Amino acid sequence: DRFGRCAAEKLAKAQRARKHKRHIAKLYAKVANARADFQHKLALDLVRRFDYIAVGNVSAAKLARTRMARSVYDASWSSFRNKLRYKAIAHGATFEEVDESGSTQSCSSCGSKDSTTRPKGIAGLRIREWACSDCGVEHDRDTNAALNILRCGRASPGVGILSL
Repeated sequence: DRFGRCAAEKLAKAQRARKHKRHIAKLYAKVANARADFQHKLALDLVRRFDYIAVGNVSAAKLARTRMARSVYDASWSSFRNKLRYKAIAHGATFEEVDESGSTQSCSSCGSKDSTTRPKGIAGLRIREWACSDCGVEHDRDTNAALNILRCGRASPGVGILSL
């Protein structure tokens, strides 16, 4: 009868939807496991190679409100930072979180922040390379920020004391 056929079709559709939902959940779990594995291996490699590690205190929650939300959540920065912290402590390396505000804008060579060519604001995110107007040194945005974070970390008073 028609009623039975209609009910069977709806049941089959619901079962397929449930099956697809389980399949998608498995794929997400697989990606999450691969990410966690990569983070563990990278953190271990870093603490074996370096006895001092300084990282910027990136607020993923603030960046999640921007257009980069999906990539911020996919990267799971805080998860990696936590893995790096506990592996550094376990291997006797010094781990330090540094305020990274302005790290891309100040020159890592001369320390100047007055450069008219430096990247500023949201529009400055597109600027990947810039030259300091004071000393003339060409900078890659990310490398410059990393050098500034390292310098800021080494300048703080707690450096050299192992984390407990």
